[in-house]
Amino acid sequence: MRVAGDDLHLHNDYLRNCWYVAAWAHELIDGRLLARTILDHPILLYKGDSGSAVALDDRCCHRGARLSKGRLEGDCVRCMYHGLKFDASGACVQIPGQDMVPKGMSVRSYPVIERDSLVWIWTGDADKADPNLIVDFPYLREPGWRGVPDYLHYDANYLLIVDNLADFAHLAFVHRHTLGGSEEYAFKTKPVEVERQPRGFRVKRMHMNAEVPPFHRKVTRSDARIDRWNVGTMHIPGIFFLESGFAPAGSGIERGDISQARQYRNCQFFTPETAKTTHFFWNYLHNWNTDDPTIALSLHDSMVEGFHEDKAIIEQQQRTFDADPDFRMHPIAADAPLAHFRRVLAQLIAQEKGAALAA
Repeated sequence: MRVAGDDLHLHNDYLRNCWYVAAWAHELIDGRLLARTILDHPILLYKGDSGSAVALDDRCCHRGARLSKGRLEGDCVRCMYHGLKFDASGACVQIPGQDMVPKGMSVRSYPVIERDSLVWIWTGDADKADPNLIVDFPYLREPGWRGVPDYLHYDANYLLIVDNLADFAHLAFVHRHTLGGSEEYAFKTKPVEVERQPRGFRVKRMHMNAEVPPFHRKVTRSDARIDRWNVGTMHIPGIFFLESGFAPAGSGIERGDISQARQYRNCQFFTPETAKTTHFFWNYLHNWNTDDPTIALSLHDSMVEGFHEDKAIIEQQQRTFDADPDFRMHPIAADAPLAHFRRVLAQLIAQEKGAALAA
């Protein structure tokens, strides 16, 4: 098994010809002009009268004033410095006191697609923005699943969050009293399946006759021992899907019998803000007793508690690397999937840069 330490260092490059989550759709309600830095670029997100999501450079091309401090007019936005008005394509359509708009007077617009309550953005070559490349998570739209969407901001490089979520072993220690349940998860379980994929990886773990993790106990009110499984899939550039379930111990999940299981689906999307900060979008859904809103709210609160446990460690890691840029992480066997992810991502970024130089 190859686990190369050089694959784990942080870098400040981004893959641009891919889709990133820019916002939850509910963040753009009521004509809000949302300022959000994405991959080091200040971007304005909004929905005009047409209801379609728009993404523009958040800089007026006249004097660089923030369009997010402007005024929404229909599907256009007006800069409130000198009153220039821009349409959804980024073209300037009006300059107060001037009849003619000079050729090329515009701001950059970005391809955006709203799907399953998420607003996706493409920051690379607009001609390559294929909607079919958006990674699908059907549970966000299927009626049998319920959750509470949310957002967190991390003062850390997004790859540190990828590392954290690629690693199930930390559940036993970081989340002992929240999401994990028992340290034996780290000592007694190993991946039963590890699949290296062209743009990510998939890892499956099972834990038999285990203690009930605290977050699950809260919504089931039961201390009976359980069999549990986790199947995590990480997609480039930074999208994590987790399928998990809990069934009474001995009910046969190892044979594929999940008839008595209570299942969860977790989606998490990490979008770089800068090399040291990250937007984190997530939802944790369940498919049982979905008519009871308190279950989704309890699960949401438990996830927030668990994420803040991760956040404290991850942000401290970032401070460690800031203090000593020469520090290098030393891998262990459990790091193999994330090392694969880093190698593939680095290769795609290098290919993208090479293509740009050759153009």
